[in-house]
Amino acid sequence: MLRLLARFRRAKDGLAAVEFAMLAPVLVALFLGSIELCNALNCQQKVGGMASTAADLVAQETAVARGDLSNVYSAVNSIVYPFSTAGLRIVITSIVDNSGTSKVAWSCAQNGSPRSVGSTMTLPTGVMSSGGSVILAEITYPYTSTLSDYITGTVNMTETFYARPRRSTTIAAPPSCP
Repeated sequence: MLRLLARFRRAKDGLAAVEFAMLAPVLVALFLGSIELCNALNCQQKVGGMASTAADLVAQETAVARGDLSNVYSAVNSIVYPFSTAGLRIVITSIVDNSGTSKVAWSCAQNGSPRSVGSTMTLPTGVMSSGGSVILAEITYPYTSTLSDYITGTVNMTETFYARPRRSTTIAAPPSCP
């Protein structure tokens, strides 16, 4: 019996296969996790780009028409490629300074509810000058991992961006929202 145990202890056959079998699941998990992390960071960067693009496109106008907002929504939807646009929520709001109080002048949304006209908003310091206005673009994107069955479910990625109108102090509201 002791000879059998001694022979077993000296045997090196198959050691590499056993080590690989122990390490393979860890290596696969690290590989898939790094791919998923890169996808999530890429998507978050696209959400930031969508917010800045939406605000910037509207801030270039003196008045916004229904068709202009439809074009902005289309442009923003194309930025998120190759991710799905399902559930993408876009809210574009014009905020004006009304005697020191920031109020919503107009708001339009895609796949969500716009802000109430006339409602008061608190803005970060220095965003809007006295008597001026800003365009606020809010993006909410429900990111779903390709490995969502194993990691987490949907993660809502949100981004806001403020832009000052370029060619006028305020931007006229569209007659209706698309």
